[in-house]
Order: sequence, then C-alpha cells, then structure tokens
Amino acid sequence: MKLDLSSIVASLGGDLHGDGSIVVTGLAPLEAATGSDLSFLSNPRYQSQLMASRAACVIVGPAMESTAVARGPCIVTDQPYLYFARLTQLWQRGRDADKVGGVHPSAVVDAQAVVHPTASIGALCVVERGAHIGAHTVLKSRVTLGEDCVLGERCIVHSGVVIGADGFGFAPNGDAWEKIAQLGAVRIGNDVEIGANTCIDRGALQDTVIEDGVKLDNLIQIGHNVRVGRNTAMAGCVGVAGSATIGAHCTIGGGAIVLGHLTVGQDVNISAGTLVSKSILKPGHYTGIFPIDDNASWERNAASLKQLHSLRDRIKTLEKEIKK
Repeated sequence: MKLDLSSIVASLGGDLHGDGSIVVTGLAPLEAATGSDLSFLSNPRYQSQLMASRAACVIVGPAMESTAVARGPCIVTDQPYLYFARLTQLWQRGRDADKVGGVHPSAVVDAQAVVHPTASIGALCVVERGAHIGAHTVLKSRVTLGEDCVLGERCIVHSGVVIGADGFGFAPNGDAWEKIAQLGAVRIGNDVEIGANTCIDRGALQDTVIEDGVKLDNLIQIGHNVRVGRNTAMAGCVGVAGSATIGAHCTIGGGAIVLGHLTVGQDVNISAGTLVSKSILKPGHYTGIFPIDDNASWERNAASLKQLHSLRDRIKTLEKEIKK
C-alpha cells in the first residue's frame, strides 16, 4: 500500500506543510516510524518523541504546528487522533481493494435468510432461518447469526461471535428447572462493531436491541432483553445481565458488570471492574472498585467495612448525647 501526502490531504483534509509528492508506505508510532512511514502526535507531552522521530510526515494539532514544521513535513488538523483514525480506514480500504466479498464456500446460509448482495460472510459462518444482514456488513469467520436476528448496515462482526443464542431463562420447578422458551430475537442497528467471541442473547418475548453505532469489545456477554443505546462503547469482558437498559453515549470499562433490570442513563461512564448494582440516571463518571492490597490488609479492611452500619448508628447515638 502506497499513498502520497497530497492524495491523503485530498481525501481527508488538513493543512499540508512540505512536499506533497512524498510517498508513504506505512503507518507507525513516532518512536518506531521509518523514513517511509506516516505517524501522528495527539498529546504535546510527547514533543520530544516528535523531534526525534524519523517519520516521513507527522499529523499534529495547531499547538504543535511550529515544532512539527521545524522537524519536517507535517499535516496540521484540529483533531489529530481522529484524523489518524480516518487515515487507518483509508489505508484499510486501499489494502482490501482486491478482496472479494460475498459468501464463503464453507459458510452455511439458510435459504430463508436474507443477505444483502454487498454483505460479506466469512468462512464457517452460520446464518439461520429468517435472519437479515444489511448492506456492506461483514461477518468474519465462525460467526453465528441465529433465527430471525437482524444485523443492520455497515456492521463488522468479528470471529466467534454468537448472536441469538437462547437467553438464560428458567423457572424453578421443585428441585429442578423448567426452561422458558426464548421467543424473541436480536435486532442490531447500523454501524455496529462486535468484538471476537462476544455473545448477544435473544430475548425471551421481546427482542434484545443494540442501537446504531454501538461498539462492543471482545468477550462481552449481553443478556436477553437488554437494550443498548446508540454510540455506547463497552470494553472487553463486560457483562450485562438480562433486561438491563443502557442509555446512549455511555462507556463501560473492561470487566464491569451491570445487574439485570437496571437502567443506566445517557452519558454515563463506568470505570473498569465496577459492579453496577443500582440504576444510574444522572450523567457522570461512576466507579465501584475496592482498592487492591495485600491479602491480610484487604481482609482486615473488608471486616471493618462490615461494621460500618453499626458504627454509623453508634456515632449518631453519640452525637445525640453530645447535643443534650
């Protein structure tokens, strides 16, 4: 893959300083870039790396323009990290230009499934009866799309994803369990990306819903009847239990857990490893992580925490006696 700087700026914008005919053959971080690579700087703290970089060209923000121009060719843009993200997409499109889409010969697509002609179905995928796949959506290898489940347009579904397995629903029957048939499906909007080995369960009666623009990392579990609002992003190993509702524009850090039937409102940011045990309706950043410590200290602190309620009552009693 090769692109000259003028072509990049023509496609993505930005102000080019230097020779537009310079050809770059790769994208690389500042410290590893060679004389044929394009790199970027989004944080001024790494200015020393900028000056030492051998990159053919560097993408920078306006605050770093004079420094970057003194070093050599550069592209100046208001949001260098976003510019670099779009550059990687441009690079990927060029690299994949000769790839053929369609359905891989080893994939199994039910005759009653609907697959848009521009969609790409990878090796060993299974698309079951009544499923719908929208335009320009890509299923990597070994993806399973269950009965009647819907994938919107321009989605990317990575290897091993299972969409539409039964939700975890059982009714107690004495000392046994009676299965609740999962009669809903999964509806996924446009521009959604789902990481490898993530599972999204079908609803019990109504559908599980993933709205437009949602980004899910690897190894995420989405329970039945969950609704995830548009442009929400979840990092790896998040677990969302059944019937929870996640609002739009949320971020959920890796390993966090949202309990069932809770509501997380719009614009909520949840730290990694947090257990969400009650609904969060106010936008903001929420954290619920007990600090790591050596085991003996942790056990002592945990034992103290168990006494907080009684200590609070004792303090209230003492305060009342002092006021008398």
